[in-house]
Amino acid sequence: MRCRGSFRAQEEDSMKLFSGSLGSGITKGLVITVIVVCAAIAAQAQVYTPLYNYGSTASDPISPATFSAIAQGRDGRLYSTTGGGGTNNWGAAYAITTSGSLSKLYDFVAYPAPSGPASGLTLGTDGFFYGSTTTGGAHRLGTVFKLSDIGVFSDLWDFGNKVDDQGSPEAPLVLGADGNLYGTNDGGYNGQYGSVFKITPKGALTTIHVFKATDGTTPYGMILGLDGNFYGVTRAGGAHNLGVVFKMTKAGKVTVLWSFAGYPGDGSQPVGGLVQGNDGVIYGTTYAGGSLNQGTMFKISSTGSGYLVLHNFDYTKTVNDGLQPLGDLALGTDGNVYGTTWKGGKQNVGVLFRMTPSGQYSILYSFCSVSGCKDGSYPQTGMIQHTNGKFYGATESGGQTVNGGEFYSLDMGLGPFVDLVAVWGKVGSTIEVLGQGFTGTSGVKLGGTTANFTVVSDTYLTAKVPAGSSGFVTVTTPGGTLTSSRKFFVTPEITSFSPASGPVGTHVVITGKGLIQATKVTFGSKSASFVVNSDTQVTATVPAGAVTNKISITTPGGKASSKIKFTVTP
Repeated sequence: MRCRGSFRAQEEDSMKLFSGSLGSGITKGLVITVIVVCAAIAAQAQVYTPLYNYGSTASDPISPATFSAIAQGRDGRLYSTTGGGGTNNWGAAYAITTSGSLSKLYDFVAYPAPSGPASGLTLGTDGFFYGSTTTGGAHRLGTVFKLSDIGVFSDLWDFGNKVDDQGSPEAPLVLGADGNLYGTNDGGYNGQYGSVFKITPKGALTTIHVFKATDGTTPYGMILGLDGNFYGVTRAGGAHNLGVVFKMTKAGKVTVLWSFAGYPGDGSQPVGGLVQGNDGVIYGTTYAGGSLNQGTMFKISSTGSGYLVLHNFDYTKTVNDGLQPLGDLALGTDGNVYGTTWKGGKQNVGVLFRMTPSGQYSILYSFCSVSGCKDGSYPQTGMIQHTNGKFYGATESGGQTVNGGEFYSLDMGLGPFVDLVAVWGKVGSTIEVLGQGFTGTSGVKLGGTTANFTVVSDTYLTAKVPAGSSGFVTVTTPGGTLTSSRKFFVTPEITSFSPASGPVGTHVVITGKGLIQATKVTFGSKSASFVVNSDTQVTATVPAGAVTNKISITTPGGKASSKIKFTVTP
């Protein structure tokens, strides 16, 4: 693949997914310096396998759309939704095995019931799956729902129940460190700019941020970052009205990390979800903009520094690159980032690609490589890496026998691993581990510390968080030792401190849990020198300038504050 410096006009496609126009994504008069890696590397051996043709039976789910996130369940099956098909043609929820055996779980129906699911499904800590619909519900503004692995359905929230809850959610929900689900609305009606909401597993919803255009418009997917903050994108708004990357605290405070400027610079109109590497770097894509106005892939730090265009998508007859990425990105266990483009490739119906952290880009598969597009076409959804090591995804069209879309696997030769439902927890709490071959497991460690565990099934076990360090989880099975793809973070706690008061220079013994990796101790806003005595005890010295205030301890697992204030005396 070679670099190109000229702009070729690209006809925009209408997309039934969006309620509004994507726009041109062109901003003139702005100079942006970027470093672009354009050379494609030879891909390692990979095997693409079509597994299931949506719509191949009566009332089958059909046409998986952009935000249909795929979630691995406790039973090892993969769960998601389609916006079309089903008995009532209002979409369906389904489970599918890694060999391609599909079971429909629920048929969506028309207003006033939830209808038109777009988000796919997210696994909660209670074993239920959570998702949203863009339409239906009491006010026709969409809903949030809960679904069991056998198809028991509960409507948790109808948007429009509150003045500020807006509506029309499209992006996948994300599981927070507190066990609640977080999601975005694109605004729904009355010229609203979109919002972020939190909903409990029991259905209590709170709007925690309302966008104001300057900080973004029409938000899409979010991720939970390694620092406990949320990171996401908006399709429009920001300094140039071409979208932003934002950071949001769990309380809803939003900081714009980057405002997109469009063609010919950094990209515009980000739609697909972000992904964060274990090194903290955040990766994303834009649907348009870049040097050819065909979209980009970028990386950025969690502070907003170091924005870098890694790849400008370049679909031409000679290059056959991808074009207009839409789906969420996936972080592989090899440290590389995997994704899809909606168009481009040999037949202009999409590709699968890989990006290394250093910026080396590879096309892994070009759709419609089989006569009649029996291998699928137009992949709008992203991929998920199952704990068996393979990637799985879905196309919106094409298929082995009917034009309803294709569920597929991509084998990159990566080995099995274990995944965590949630990556934060206090000492003594229970964590959930997904995988395979757990029968006969002889040991579980968290950050190198042995943990008590219970094997629930061959694909699911639980473990108690021990006192010790945050880190990767390992499970020793009869087939070998499996390591988690993500680190687990022990949440710190402060239960007491002594003495309760004293002058500057006083040594204060702080008691709690999860303190072994303390990186900072503060008295109010003043940093203190400290010594870590054990996982349950830290001794700190009251610093100069300190005033009466709470004591806080920061670890890789978060920040803990005392319930009462330490009194600084003269």
